[in-house]
Amino acid sequence: MFQTIHEWFWWHRIWLPVNLTWADLEDKDGRVYAKPSHLYITILYAVVFLIVRHVFERLIATPVAKCFGIKDTVRLKAVQNPVLEKYFCSNSKNPTQSEINGLSKKCNWSERQVERWFRRRRNQERPGILKKFREASWRFTFYLSAFIGGLVALYDKPWFYDMQQVWDDFPKQSLMESQYWYYIIEMSFYWSLLFRVAFDVKRKDFREQIVHHLATLLLLGFSWFANYIRIGTLVMVTHDASDVLLESAKMFNYAKWTTACNLLFVLFALVFFITRLIIFPFWLIHCTWVYPVQRFPAFFGYYFFNVMLVVLQLLHIFWAYLILCMLKKFLFGNLVGDERSDHEEEEDVSDSAEDEGHGKVRNGAAAVGDAAVDSQCNH
Repeated sequence: MFQTIHEWFWWHRIWLPVNLTWADLEDKDGRVYAKPSHLYITILYAVVFLIVRHVFERLIATPVAKCFGIKDTVRLKAVQNPVLEKYFCSNSKNPTQSEINGLSKKCNWSERQVERWFRRRRNQERPGILKKFREASWRFTFYLSAFIGGLVALYDKPWFYDMQQVWDDFPKQSLMESQYWYYIIEMSFYWSLLFRVAFDVKRKDFREQIVHHLATLLLLGFSWFANYIRIGTLVMVTHDASDVLLESAKMFNYAKWTTACNLLFVLFALVFFITRLIIFPFWLIHCTWVYPVQRFPAFFGYYFFNVMLVVLQLLHIFWAYLILCMLKKFLFGNLVGDERSDHEEEEDVSDSAEDEGHGKVRNGAAAVGDAAVDSQCNH
């Protein structure tokens, strides 16, 4: 059965134009072609990326953060309360007023105490600013290196400037060493992002990020299998251009360098709109839709590749909407951070004063009182 599935999946009529088989893409006459087996190494390199990232964040990103004066704020922890903890994990992190009223009766706490407990408990799960800076600095370092490396590898190629030449000699385009490493490194990096997505800072577009990583890996993988190498490298360069500016803007935002952050964000928005909403759909997608069918009848791989590019473009439109929302706030002077971020909730002044007052008056006896309340909640 597996052999049948394997043969069906790799049937050349699915992935390649008519009158072309996988045998035509075997290395010969000095030509070297991309092979699916080459991509197995990306999983190993993804693990290497995770190790390098850990070392980078510890030995480089953290000292740089200290130079910027970045450090995590000290948060007040929620007291241990099994009843509220169970409700927080199983039911809701943001209970309604009626639910707070019921929990306060169950725990013999005031509604204000229950509200404060949930606020502090939610804040405990939010990532600190140091963690955000480390992640942004790692992605900035990679995107900058990849973008520069991509330009160096492609700048002297005639098809880098002429979309028509992207399809010259397709699909028998020989694989260059620079293209090989560009693909391997980019795919390894996106695999590492996918492996870490559950542990990195979660934002409002968490699901869209997963879809983006999967769509990117599918696109790169398919373009490798079917020898769409030229268009694949152009897609990667186009994406890296704006990502560099986004991550650098985040870094300055966490460092409270407001002017530099705002300038970089405006520059990022400009580059994003040009590369993702103009160049990507009207040059690259147009290139993949129009030029292939001028030379070959349409086939499944042609439709699959273009559908995935359209999915990626829909994600670009979604993120463009978020960027426009942030630009609106920026122009009206209300931009305070990443529109996708889950912001930390501030303690009420009265809460802090109450905590301070209790700390002065109650030391020994208060601890017994707290233990009694917890004991009531346990039952």
